[in-house]
Amino acid sequence: MARQFFVGGNFKMNGTIKSIQDIIHHLNEAKLDPKTEVVIAPPALYLLLARENLRQGIEVAAQNVFDKPNGAFTGEISAEQLKDSGIGWTLAGHSERRVIMGEQDNFIASKTKAALDGGLGVILCVGETLEQRENNKTIDVVTTQLKAVADQTKDWSKIVIAYEPVWAIGTGKVASTEQAQEVHAEIRKWLSSAVSQDASEKTRIIYGGSVSEKNCRDLAQQADIDGFLVGGASLKPAFVDIINSKA
Repeated sequence: MARQFFVGGNFKMNGTIKSIQDIIHHLNEAKLDPKTEVVIAPPALYLLLARENLRQGIEVAAQNVFDKPNGAFTGEISAEQLKDSGIGWTLAGHSERRVIMGEQDNFIASKTKAALDGGLGVILCVGETLEQRENNKTIDVVTTQLKAVADQTKDWSKIVIAYEPVWAIGTGKVASTEQAQEVHAEIRKWLSSAVSQDASEKTRIIYGGSVSEKNCRDLAQQADIDGFLVGGASLKPAFVDIINSKA
């Protein structure tokens, strides 16, 4: 069964009401590949703005979720609250939260499970630093991050794995087509042995890390690259070109 191409746009802590309305208007008017699933992740303050104004067929993701359903957790948002607001997806494990916020593998796994239990899809981010790559630790690092999730959940049908080499995020550096495909193939191999053959065949593994309209088409042709998680370029008109990279 062919895996549906998936393109996510992570706005990070960028945007205003006006600029996000402009992005939404551009996406609503654009001719997008109907075979590609599209999800955008604006800052939490603008989730409802995005959901209420985006056309049908484009989904919205939170950039973060907490691992408890409710309670005295100042500043956090639960899966139930997101679901109640019509938000169908969340990111988990982005390297900026791992590094800057100190989120550990087990906490990310717990948040992933809470999101899945709450009915959300999860874009689960994994990736290695430059030092880890240079020490040939890439696969060890990535599979350790994934194993933490596998220890807590067996159903991967609503997980999209985003491989984002930390050294390529926002740096302008991008993993070569061969480097990206190699890691994606290893992730798929790991899914087969650690989760199930079904999960290996059906789970979408997308690439993130300075994806642009210039490099997306070559990456999209690789056997195990099922789409992209786009950062800065998702704020620009070129995001449409990335969405249509498989067309």
